[in-house]
Amino acid sequence: MRTQKNVPEQLKLADFADKSLLILDDDDPLRGRLARAMEKKGFQVKEAKSVAEGLNIAKTAPTAFAVVDLRLEDGNGLDVVKELSRNKKDSRIVMLTGYGNLPTAVEAVKVGAIDYISKPVDADDVESALLASPESKAKPPENPMSADRVKMPELPEVTGGAIPAVPSTTGPAIPSF
Repeated sequence: MRTQKNVPEQLKLADFADKSLLILDDDDPLRGRLARAMEKKGFQVKEAKSVAEGLNIAKTAPTAFAVVDLRLEDGNGLDVVKELSRNKKDSRIVMLTGYGNLPTAVEAVKVGAIDYISKPVDADDVESALLASPESKAKPPENPMSADRVKMPELPEVTGGAIPAVPSTTGPAIPSF
């Protein structure tokens, strides 16, 4: 029998000396609301709304934390994740998107994100993802199954195409079709 280690599910912001957080999203209202909420939680927020701005921050002043939108007007947020991971190896990055799919989530984790959240999100969800214990996260699959490869198993024709009668516990039986 395998014993489970006592693993904390959530770290605390106070555990980190560097509380800098990049929020990269081209949705101005969302970015602004999230920035204000994360500042109230104790993060030191830097905002960016384009890949170019995000790359500049990742190169010149990489942050300890980041929330990065996948699709931006001038490119792909994965480029910023890669650059931030290269320049600050221990950066905790959460990928944010309105267009979630498994292969993209796996790619985000492979290039440095610790989590992938679909929009809409709130500050509590983002904080939980940023501060999740590394030991509590499952490793992504090496070769994820894409949705177009998933097939339903063939089921035998048990009823010959008819829907069988189902006895009712509250009234008369439903007739067969």
